[in-house]
Amino acid sequence: MTANPEILSTPSSQAAKTTQSEALFARAQAVTPGGVNSPVRAFRSVGGTPRFIARANGAILTDADGNDYIDHIGSWGPMILGHNLPAVREAVIEALAGGTSFGAPGEREVLLGEAVTRITGVDRVRFVNSGTEATMSALRLARGFTGRKYILKFRGNYHGHADGLLVEAGSGLMTDAVADGGQLNRQGLGQAAPSSAGVPEEYAALTLVSEYNDPAALDALMTARGHEIAAVIFEPVVGNAGVLIPTPEFLDALHRVQTAGVLLIADEVMTGFRLSLRGATGLLRLRPDLTCWGKIIGGGLPVGAYGGRAEVMNFVSPQGLVYQAGTLSGNPLAMAAGLAMLGALEADPGVYERLNTYTAQLAEGLKAGATAAGVPISVNQIGSMLTAFHSSAPHGSIRTYTDAARSDTAAFAGWFQGMLARGIYWAPSQFESIFVSAAHTDAHLNATLDAAAQAYAALTVRGEQ
Repeated sequence: MTANPEILSTPSSQAAKTTQSEALFARAQAVTPGGVNSPVRAFRSVGGTPRFIARANGAILTDADGNDYIDHIGSWGPMILGHNLPAVREAVIEALAGGTSFGAPGEREVLLGEAVTRITGVDRVRFVNSGTEATMSALRLARGFTGRKYILKFRGNYHGHADGLLVEAGSGLMTDAVADGGQLNRQGLGQAAPSSAGVPEEYAALTLVSEYNDPAALDALMTARGHEIAAVIFEPVVGNAGVLIPTPEFLDALHRVQTAGVLLIADEVMTGFRLSLRGATGLLRLRPDLTCWGKIIGGGLPVGAYGGRAEVMNFVSPQGLVYQAGTLSGNPLAMAAGLAMLGALEADPGVYERLNTYTAQLAEGLKAGATAAGVPISVNQIGSMLTAFHSSAPHGSIRTYTDAARSDTAAFAGWFQGMLARGIYWAPSQFESIFVSAAHTDAHLNATLDAAAQAYAALTVRGEQ
């Protein structure tokens, strides 16, 4: 079946309920580039008007028109226990009574630092305000510690929007390329071209690129240039080209870089505390020198962190010569939210098994619905992360950026609109993970799978016209 690139029309009963979102989007476009504050929210690759959300609770989003949606994004990961978690809300309210920002140390920073180091096993941690801050700070630290200037990243891995990291950078940029009718970058391994205007080629030249899940390519690059490389940064499980799961051979190759004096940096901004209490590092038995976190340790508030062994972290100012600062780092509201979230996760040791079971059931149901409708999909799932690629590749065989980029984005767009019209809020890009929360129930699962089956069937009908 070849999908018609025309996106499915939203049923009139639903279209009549988007008046407020449409009005807000029009106003937003007059004051904000593209009408959104983060590109993927604009629905460019799937069409239609983005829904403006008024409130969220548990697994449900409610938009400005009063429509309810079963949410499978969870604010892109942090809502692992559901939206508006009472423990987090109450902790933030309590902290708010004492002030919003001090620009000076507070006890909550110490408490959350103790929790993160105890749970993850790192010696030291430094809090920042976003995942981008965490990764850019970790890379500066790696350069300062090693005295080398090059870094190596993997095609389709996204590590934030710092200049040196916007090279072959994954989801949002892949989505924009497709929406613009452009071709995805096809530079050879080791070469680096900026993925964004405004990034000087001189910056990009300091970033080497290899293919995720290609151990031979990584070994070859390390043989040729390992002595120049300060760090290899990677997503342990990729969520920003769709979910890509590392092979054991690739994980072995990653650890081999350390023999050349290269620091291994695990970007767990998305996977940290989501795939297990110790994140992907614990699940996959990784041994990174530095780790970056975000999302969940903010409990829904802006936060990021990076940490590692004391020998490396002691190079950070004011103890060392690698400068990094931030007035809002360690913000009392974010620290309170993080403490409440980690406390809730530690208090429920069975939560990860339940999340995995639920998401596996979701994966199997999507496969069944697509198969019944004759729609080719390929599902990758690990823990509570999942991507259903519109691809004829066998399930689980999409392992690289190149594999993912072959997906039928027009088919995905039609299916996405079919889901949205049926009250399911899915990631508005083929190249993203969705996230399941502990607030999702069997009723939510059944409703999602019913909607998915109907959307697949409607897509088949559209494709046959």
